[in-house]
Amino acid sequence: MNTPGRKKIAVVVPKYGLVGGGERFAAELTARLAENPHNDIHVFANQWRTGPEPVTFHKVRQITFPKWLTTLSFAWFAQRKIMSMGFDLVHAHDRLFQADLCSMHFIPHAIWVREVRRKKIFSLFDLATIALERRMLAVPGNCRQLLPVSNLAARKFRQAYPAAACKVEVMHPGVDDCFFQAGQQERDRTRAELDLASDLFVLLFVSMNFELKGLDRLLAILARLRQKKSGRTLCLLVVGKGNQRKYQELADALGVGAQIRFLGVRDDMPAIYRSADLLALLSGFDTFGMVVSEAMAAELPVMVSPSVGACDLVREGENGFVVERDDIERATEIIAGLALDAPRRIAMGRVAKLAVADQRWSKVAEKVQAIYDHLSISRNRGE
Repeated sequence: MNTPGRKKIAVVVPKYGLVGGGERFAAELTARLAENPHNDIHVFANQWRTGPEPVTFHKVRQITFPKWLTTLSFAWFAQRKIMSMGFDLVHAHDRLFQADLCSMHFIPHAIWVREVRRKKIFSLFDLATIALERRMLAVPGNCRQLLPVSNLAARKFRQAYPAAACKVEVMHPGVDDCFFQAGQQERDRTRAELDLASDLFVLLFVSMNFELKGLDRLLAILARLRQKKSGRTLCLLVVGKGNQRKYQELADALGVGAQIRFLGVRDDMPAIYRSADLLALLSGFDTFGMVVSEAMAAELPVMVSPSVGACDLVREGENGFVVERDDIERATEIIAGLALDAPRRIAMGRVAKLAVADQRWSKVAEKVQAIYDHLSISRNRGE
């Protein structure tokens, strides 16, 4: 039974609060929405990590073998549980058969397969995922509001589902308050802990997928800078998880092995951002890239490819740069210029922080709460 005066809301995501952009988005947003006393939040997930937020968790079965059942089975079991319990609103963070709204950390699966993975033949998993997605997005009434996380994702959805274009509203991920609080003392302390000289220009790369996010491009840029003898010693910090051995060998082959430092997965990211001079993410594709907005909040200018959704936040030459991932020469020139112009780098970092000042998670939660309220009123009116 619903508590009088409270909205009973189902939040559906396969993994909640674990490593990954979509998982983090769902957890960060849900935690803020759960602080509203008018919300009764229930999370339906297969795996989760609990936090302090007042949320009720429900285990959803997921069949992972054969693989093509993975997405379908989660959606099926989640939908059955939700229907049996009764909710005022269903907020999906993945593909379901039906939901009131969906935060889209993904793009249409057929486009993902063809344009990003460059596959010509769909697997059974691909076909099952596409069928589920079409059921949710192409059938009238099965999803009332679509919230893609970037204009890049929104364009892809409008391309694949033109009839649903009127339901689309871009909702960028938020940034935790802790990223705004870093300062010069923390920068100096972190550099000392990492044994980085105070006058060293530090390029930062953060990713859980080294290949897709363009680490090889950054190594090529380092090699080009070495050839050009830019006049400033540079270091590349690599944070995250990937094939470290492969990329260390590539760096050694390019003659820049001594300039790369692998830090692994870190839990002190505000300090890591603040210790660097430029974040670079030359991804082949990234629906958003939360590391970009986090770096900007920590007063770090950014360099991203046009295939990174967070390029929405970049004002060319003011708080960062948008560079084609294969334009090694232009990227090299940008880094060389910033390395020799500390005042400009610092000024760009301050502009970057201002650009994401309204992207705090509390602000994003307010926007989503307004959508909840609107959808509830519409439902009560029978719209």
